[in-house]
Amino acid sequence: MNCILLPAENFSADAAKIDSLSQVSHVTKVLGAKVGDRLKIGQIGGNLGTAVIESITANSIQLGNVQLNTAPPAKLDLTVILALPRPKVLRRLIMDMTALGVRDIILINSYRTQKSYWQSPMLERIDEFVLEGLQQSIDTIVPSITLQKRFKPFVEDSLASLISNRAIVAHPYSQQSFSEFLQLQPSRELPNLVCIGAEGGWIDYEIELLSAQGCTPVHIGSRILRTEAAVNAILGQWLL
Repeated sequence: MNCILLPAENFSADAAKIDSLSQVSHVTKVLGAKVGDRLKIGQIGGNLGTAVIESITANSIQLGNVQLNTAPPAKLDLTVILALPRPKVLRRLIMDMTALGVRDIILINSYRTQKSYWQSPMLERIDEFVLEGLQQSIDTIVPSITLQKRFKPFVEDSLASLISNRAIVAHPYSQQSFSEFLQLQPSRELPNLVCIGAEGGWIDYEIELLSAQGCTPVHIGSRILRTEAAVNAILGQWLL
């Protein structure tokens, strides 16, 4: 954690409290902070700032001299449509996309998404993974995350309305690279929507449906990458 994020109800005037046991443990054991030390904190959905530790117990930490005067970093003008991955990969991907500043995340069904993934308890922990990503990147604004279990109706009925400035779909067997796609855009303008498949990528039928709604297939090289590697390689362009 590079900052401690707290919900609005944990603040009162210029005071605040940390009552999450994982956060209390991080402050005391990982940071080794003591009474009188100043912490980087933030209010979920609000500003970032600092506070001074006034007292510490096994279950909570009281903070004083709370100063929240720094706006969080701007979100990327970006929607990521991601085929629901294996449950153990989901945590890392949600954390990484949140830390990178993705504004909207849509988890969608695909041919290679196993039905059991939709029953995974990991889906009930998405808020936890988002918080980890926000605290890593020192941000306070929660991305919008929605689940779409029906691929074809979503793509045909909703996808086009989400595209305001071009869209791409990652596909290792496409003829055009992401770099070539960008060179054709005015001022190398980045798209506002990216579709990324699960392990094994999209099948041809899915690529055809996505393309029909305005998504340009692109590849990022000759290597076949794991989903999390592909996500970070592609989204890294927005940080540059």
